[in-house]
Amino acid sequence: MLIRKIIGALRRRIQRLRKRHEKLVAVQVPVLYSELLKGRKALITGGSCGIGLAIAEAFVRAGADVVITGRNSGQLDKAIARLKNVNAAACVSTLILDICDTESFPDKLKIVEPFDVLVNNAGYVGGGVFGTTTREAYDKTLETNLRGAYFMSQCVSGQWIANGVKGNILNVCSASSLRPGESAYILSKWGLRALTIGMARKLIKHGIVVNGIAPGCTDTAKFALDGNICNSRNPSGRMVTTVEIANMSVVLVSSLCRMVVGDVLYMTGGAAITTLDD
Repeated sequence: MLIRKIIGALRRRIQRLRKRHEKLVAVQVPVLYSELLKGRKALITGGSCGIGLAIAEAFVRAGADVVITGRNSGQLDKAIARLKNVNAAACVSTLILDICDTESFPDKLKIVEPFDVLVNNAGYVGGGVFGTTTREAYDKTLETNLRGAYFMSQCVSGQWIANGVKGNILNVCSASSLRPGESAYILSKWGLRALTIGMARKLIKHGIVVNGIAPGCTDTAKFALDGNICNSRNPSGRMVTTVEIANMSVVLVSSLCRMVVGDVLYMTGGAAITTLDD
């Protein structure tokens, strides 16, 4: 009897997943090939999967050398193989780094310097909502999404200022920073948005340009199962793709955007402009 219930539950789950995937919108996104980042070198935290890996691929296509960080060496090796497939001539490397271990940053960065682009992408989606959040979950979320980016940027920009580097910092923010702060995750992204503006103001006099990019629901594996929910709330009828985010990231750290300073570009498909009337 128990086995039948389990099988029945699995079948219902599979049916729901099929319906969800049937509702996902197929979309072809142009892939940006250019020399916009030729001669540049970028460090991308959390670059072994998802948005971070997509940005790394786009940077490689745009002529940049790339270093991706992460905690899992096996996953980093797979990511490097993928980057080599994108551009076999690209100079790509990895750095084992825990974004929460801020004290290790100075020594870790010496391994991969010099570079002139920093992408703060490493993040954690979780932490629960207000009323059920544990202190451990809260600390993990804020340490990963905000504290890591803060001290990584402080360490990198300090070295750039000392060496006269006119670099770019791009923070991967979130459209969640426009929502009421009812979770540790949303609070962390509010903080990252504020940090983006604050760093931009502080660093532009040194020729360091800081901006943010803020996706809404994105077609990563994490959100794929809830794609129909994202779509139903989105005027465009679909999620943003990692390729679209990556294409725009190339532009934001290129010389095309030296006068775009302290801005956060939202890529939500219109979700941020919905109102109560909708």
